[in-house]
Amino acid sequence: MSKLSKLNASNPKVWVVIGVGLAGVLILAEVQRRRIKANSSIKEDFGAFIERFELLPFPQPPPPAARLPLSGLTFAINDNIDVKGYVTGFGSADWKRTHEAAGKTAIVVTIMLRSGATCTGKTVMDELGFGILGENKNYGTPINPIKPSHIPGGSSSGSAVAVAAQLIDFALGSDTIGGIRVPASFCGIFGFKPSHGAVSTIGVLPNSQSLDTVGCLASDPSVLHRVGHVLLQLNPLEPKKTRRIIIADDVFQLSKVPMLKTVHIVSKITGNLSGYQAPKHMNFGQYIASNVSSLKIFCDDLTNQQNGISTLKALSSAMLLLQRYEFKTNHEEWIKSVKPNLGPDVSSRVWAAVNTVQENVKSLYKVRMEMRAALQSLLKDDGILVIPTVADPPLKLKSRSLPAESRDRMHALLSIANMSGGCQVAIPLGKHDDSPISVSFIASHGADKFLLDTILDMYSSLQEEVNIVSTSSPLPDTNGSMDAAELLKEKGNAAYKGKQLNKAVSYYTEAIKLNENNATYYSNRAMAYLELGCFQQAEEDCTKAISLDKKNVKAYLRRGRAKESLFSYREALQDFKHALVLEPRNKVASLAEKRLRKLIKSDFTGRGALAAFATMAETRQFWPGIAMNIATLRAV
Repeated sequence: MSKLSKLNASNPKVWVVIGVGLAGVLILAEVQRRRIKANSSIKEDFGAFIERFELLPFPQPPPPAARLPLSGLTFAINDNIDVKGYVTGFGSADWKRTHEAAGKTAIVVTIMLRSGATCTGKTVMDELGFGILGENKNYGTPINPIKPSHIPGGSSSGSAVAVAAQLIDFALGSDTIGGIRVPASFCGIFGFKPSHGAVSTIGVLPNSQSLDTVGCLASDPSVLHRVGHVLLQLNPLEPKKTRRIIIADDVFQLSKVPMLKTVHIVSKITGNLSGYQAPKHMNFGQYIASNVSSLKIFCDDLTNQQNGISTLKALSSAMLLLQRYEFKTNHEEWIKSVKPNLGPDVSSRVWAAVNTVQENVKSLYKVRMEMRAALQSLLKDDGILVIPTVADPPLKLKSRSLPAESRDRMHALLSIANMSGGCQVAIPLGKHDDSPISVSFIASHGADKFLLDTILDMYSSLQEEVNIVSTSSPLPDTNGSMDAAELLKEKGNAAYKGKQLNKAVSYYTEAIKLNENNATYYSNRAMAYLELGCFQQAEEDCTKAISLDKKNVKAYLRRGRAKESLFSYREALQDFKHALVLEPRNKVASLAEKRLRKLIKSDFTGRGALAAFATMAETRQFWPGIAMNIATLRAV
């Protein structure tokens, strides 16, 4: 036995086997070590960075010169901004592989360095700046510090995440159709989109020049204010104006957040601060329908009168068509020759742009010109328009794609500042259902300083009110006499027939306070809300009416109309189908069902968007269902 052992020990093959085994163990240990290191690195920087480096600021001038305005602050930049000696990757490994290192540093970066800030690296972005989810096939999706199981939003995803995680003080990002505002909203921070052309884009890769802007993200309003002033190279001394706050009530109907947590807060604070006029409320969509005549080729005339929200849908369609046209002009040759490996959402949008043959391009630029004039006429140099930044909370990670209705709502909101060229700041206002709330302040083109100063002036008061609202409880309704409630309902019906819609809402509301278990009162108030363009309130009232009376056909019809106006096509279809089950010969429900089936089938987003849009525009069937037969939905 010992002889056999001796022979085996002296056999070279045995030592080979032992050596291979030991090597395998060492390799496995090294792989495990690297995985642990990689995971800890991701946790440390939240997957926000593509590349880490340090660009030191310019020297601080000797006393008595003033301290540089951004001294001591750190920042990062999107991967579409040039730094000398580094390849600008545009968020794409294929782009980085096929391009040389930048010969010069972008002007915006140099301005930051000259002002005392230190650059710490480049951040992840959606490939080619063509996404709004914040996902990246090449570099992974940065982890949203506020909701780690949900997307961070894009295209400036890494920049927003790095700021929200307090890895840096601020970041420079790009915004074409929401690239700064969407991730700022989803990550619970400030996002500033300057007026178009106000900040140099030299040294920044273009997506769509008519829409591209370079802006900043920050978690502190004072840092946002300082960086914004440096970016725009503004004069810090300017006479203070009395501010006008205008709340777009119809646009807030798109948001899933209760108005108590948004509109109520802004209205209350504005009314209490000195130097502000009492807030005004308006139907912004109808204003645009009346003042941007070039949008008529994108939507039906009657629809404009009945539903201003559809005008914003048309505006967002023009925005997306303009982006496609200019992106194709910029990058078609590279896309077709390289055929880059892109994530599914970005890939479908990129190839749709490249394969689109855009006709009547002049109409897109005309919309942009008229939209700028309309916003300037409304806001002048002392007005702020208040809207929700986004309509829906962030998607969960690894969701298939953003639902068509959510995308429509998001684009409708984002198109206002994009197509007017105005400036906008996304402002964090606490949370709802564990997701960040964000409202936006918009000022006319060139009023950037006024906008930044307003936010710095208001934000501490806004935050105080957010804290009060988040800890308070709503008061319960009171019950009362049935006869008095019926009388109030009849007064509401009379006011409605006399076109006194706000008064009708008030009467129905008083009736509900006296008898909260009457489905008709909720359904009738929903009818008035629909005519006012308050679609979210209408939907809520109809839902309550249906919970009280499962056979209330009018409530289903009205809720279907409200949901269609909020771009929830599939949900609207279900309501009209339910109405048909209850009343098989109901013409309103039948026509609505056919229309919605056709709209859903046409796939109004992605590759089929342009074809569907063109067909509906040519046949003048864009949003025809909004102008429903009101007589059919008359008061009970």
